[in-house]
Amino acid sequence: MGCNLRDLVEAEDIEISQLVGQRVGVDAFLVAFQFLTSIRATGPEGDGGPLRNADGHIVAHLMGFLARTTMLLEAGVQPIYVFDGEHPELKADVMAQRRQRNVDATARWKTALAEGDFLAAQKHARGAVRYTGDLIEETQRLLDLLGVRWITAAAEGEAQAAVMAQRGELDVVATQDWDALLYGSPVLVRNLMSAGSRRRGRVIRAQRIDLEPNLQRLGISREQLVDLAIMVGTDFHPGIRGIGPKTGLKLIIAHGDIEGVARFKEFGIPERLDEIRRLFLDHPACPADGLAPGVIDEEGLRDFLITERGFSEDRLDRNLNRIREHVRRAGQSSLGDFI
Repeated sequence: MGCNLRDLVEAEDIEISQLVGQRVGVDAFLVAFQFLTSIRATGPEGDGGPLRNADGHIVAHLMGFLARTTMLLEAGVQPIYVFDGEHPELKADVMAQRRQRNVDATARWKTALAEGDFLAAQKHARGAVRYTGDLIEETQRLLDLLGVRWITAAAEGEAQAAVMAQRGELDVVATQDWDALLYGSPVLVRNLMSAGSRRRGRVIRAQRIDLEPNLQRLGISREQLVDLAIMVGTDFHPGIRGIGPKTGLKLIIAHGDIEGVARFKEFGIPERLDEIRRLFLDHPACPADGLAPGVIDEEGLRDFLITERGFSEDRLDRNLNRIREHVRRAGQSSLGDFI
């Protein structure tokens, strides 16, 4: 999740309808984990893992992407999913920690199942989830059949989307990761893929964060925001002990940059500081061509979801009918012309 900037930025609650006609870059890996950890086997003897079909294939990711993509298309939004590429070497420690947490959670999950403790198994199953290469390929196949575009990032997915937004290829970046602002996304929308659902008794609302107005309100530049984040802690640096977002903001305003704060607070300048800054300010991003929406392949969807993955016809038809209804209301000529 990178650096949490919640205490610094101002966000505006929005309705999805406010994004009509816009190209929204969606952080695919993040929402995939959201689906895999929420669409689970949680009955009295459920193992807590992602929902599977009768043949044992995981289908939670397909159910989630189908439902939420339909929601966006129905609202007149053009989703473009961005998948992670190769993580930067500077993130190696963070990735190793995540893998170890997954290994530990998997061991606890299997132990609970062996002991018949299904409540404990369901608790540990969330941490045992993995979005494997096979599941990624299935997701991309589903998106192709829906006529929805996707791209694999040169490195970090939310960074690729942020660069695309700067280049004018996207209007909005949708992710829970605050780092999209550090990467320079002009507009970040959080909670887009969970908007309308309930969490702890409250309805989740999508939130829009505009970078430039927030920088002006805080009285700092994007470069200073990046330095602030590095002091607080990011995926590329653990941060400086004792410096949180609000303290970091005061220090950056007073001393200009990390070097100035380091002299004042008498701590060592972070190693590889210039490399970390470049990852945020000039992140590698691949070209993005052919982003116009394609045509929905209904026959292909039926073969894949119903025949191969055991979806009910009713589930698929409900989603297709919702898209058809949007097409009809908008006076468009085909399902492939939904924006």
